[in-house]
This record gives sequence, C-alpha cells and structure tokens, in this order.
Amino acid sequence: MKVVDNISRMATLVKIHKKEGKSVGFVPTMGYLHEGHLSLVKTAKKHTDVVIMSIFVNPIQFGPGEDLAKYPRDLKHDEELAGSAGVDIIFYPSAKDMYPPGYCTYVNVEGLTDNLCGRSRPGHFRGVTTVVAKLFGIVKPDIAYFGQKDAQQAIIIKKMAEDLNTGVEIKVLPTVREVDGLAMSSRNMYLSASEREDASILYQSLEQAEYLIDKGERDAKKVIKAIETMIKEKTSSKIDYISIVDTKELKDVDTISGEVLIALAVFIGKTRLIDNIIKKVTADVK
Repeated sequence: MKVVDNISRMATLVKIHKKEGKSVGFVPTMGYLHEGHLSLVKTAKKHTDVVIMSIFVNPIQFGPGEDLAKYPRDLKHDEELAGSAGVDIIFYPSAKDMYPPGYCTYVNVEGLTDNLCGRSRPGHFRGVTTVVAKLFGIVKPDIAYFGQKDAQQAIIIKKMAEDLNTGVEIKVLPTVREVDGLAMSSRNMYLSASEREDASILYQSLEQAEYLIDKGERDAKKVIKAIETMIKEKTSSKIDYISIVDTKELKDVDTISGEVLIALAVFIGKTRLIDNIIKKVTADVK
C-alpha cells in the first residue's frame, strides 16, 4: 500500500492505472477509521481493480466553534486498518495543497442543502461538495463509496456528481452499527461511558418510529413526537432536529407515504451524533 501526500503524484498514479485499463474505486474519509469505513473498502475491493482512500480532515466543512481542531487523527493506525482491508493507495493531502493561497472556487448544491444538517450547519455542505468535487478531479474514480449514516450527504453528492457530469458512479452502503445499534462514527470516541450508553437511544427511537409506521401510523408529527419523547428520557441528550422528509428533495412531509428518510441529529453531552433510516410505505391503511 502506498501513502501519497502530493496531488501531482496522486494524479500521475491514477493516470498509470487508467492507462493499464484498471478501474478505480474511491473511499473518501476524514480518517480515524472504523468498521463503517472498512466495509466500504471491502465492497470497493470486490468491484474495482484499484482502491484509493483519501484521508483529509476538510477544514471548509467545519463551522465556527465546531470540532476541527480536536477532530480525532491517527494516521499510523489508519494505515494499518486500511492496509488490512485492502486499500491500495491512501491519498493524504495537506490543507495548504488542497486550498492554496488565492483559492476561491466552491461547489454548492441548492435546495437539497437547505434542510436537516444543512439548516443546522450553514455552509457545511458547500465544504463537503467542494472537497469531494476536487477529490473526484484528482482521483478520477469509476465508483465512489459512501455510507448511509450520512444520508443527506450521500444524496447531495449523488446529485452533484450527476449535475456536473463527473462520470462517477455513487454507491451508498448500509450503516454499520455497534451491537446496541449505535451508528459507527469517528466522533463516538468523544463520548464518556455514561454518554455512550445513552447514545444507543438514537437508533432505538428510530426503531420505534419504524414500528409505529408498520402498525399504520402515517402522521409524521406523531412519529416525530414519539422519537422526541424517547430521546428526552436521556438527561445527557439535546435534540438538534428530528425530521421526516422525502428522499428526492429532502423536504418535510406531513403524511408518511412512498419512500421517506427519518433523520435526526442529537447532542449527547457535547457530541453531536446523527442517524437515520429509510422507510418505504404505502399511503392507504385499513
């Protein structure tokens, strides 16, 4: 496995592989890898010839007061995990190379970024789409792999890739969870032991929402209220948002029908966690 920290070198290696007729799978990350990241790598390994992982804590997707400075970093451990999972190249650029002096070009996907995390974190998705567009330009993947945990991000990136004619196929894979259902996240390491225990309520509340819908509930406000009630039982929790939206435009729905995304963001202590499920339902209930 190679670790490349230079944009020109990375582009040259990709050109060589492409000239040899090899397909490229790409897994963009901010590092501090866990099984969720590695599941993307293992899938990429099955379907492409060369798997490239980027590790880059992208400064322009963090807002004022967010955790850019303390975001967990451990490149040595990441190298070990990535290598064992089958990564061929780690691309590890610096912020000054990605955004040199005078940098002034940004990518924004309108509409899809207005709700959910886009409302709570203004400018966040502009940072995400900008860095992913740059990475696609450098790595030139055939297929890029993302996790369902970041559902809004995946939908936005898929739209960006389509609108900009990148030619990159976007694959979104299921959320990987701990035994108690907590979605795996690099930020889970911030949680104390008691907070970690409380955090399991996020997925439990989503399961309750699914149960209510399966039993015939179609009023989005009632399902949201049930989720809210469960989460508020944990004293360490502070709800950012709980929303039920359509999966096309990410707009809030009043009546649950078709395919919907049930998404939430909750602070457990000082740590902001997100989770979601996609539910397909019919409007008519006997």
